[in-house]
Amino acid sequence: MGASLDTASSGRSRRKWGPKAEINVTPFVDVMLVLLIVFMVTAPLLSVGVEVDLPDTEAQAMTTSEEPLTLTIQADGKIYLQETEIVFDELVPRLRAIAGTGSEARIYIRADDGAEYGDVMRVMARVSSAGYGNLGLVTDPIRN
Repeated sequence: MGASLDTASSGRSRRKWGPKAEINVTPFVDVMLVLLIVFMVTAPLLSVGVEVDLPDTEAQAMTTSEEPLTLTIQADGKIYLQETEIVFDELVPRLRAIAGTGSEARIYIRADDGAEYGDVMRVMARVSSAGYGNLGLVTDPIRN
């Protein structure tokens, strides 16, 4: 006897097509793959941070495993702690709030090539008075 989908008591074979309780996930998978590709392409194009034109030097790039604390000084004198703009007078209280009475952590100072030398020195003096003695100046390597 042959296999059939549904056998009636009379011996006749007939099919019953009813609604299925399944979700067709194929369109969802297609949309997710397209979104994945879009995010993979656009993620490297998003630059987070403060735009600054660093001076060029012959120093080699440093490697570090932790997120560094950075101060950015732009050519117009604006100061940023990480990506947040702060006023010069708020610099010491913010740094003390981060580390308490002092810290052995290194602070990287990114100064625009067109920034005033005096502005950079004043910021470095404020950072030192906040208890941070380990300062690093960030530059771009010279491109040949």
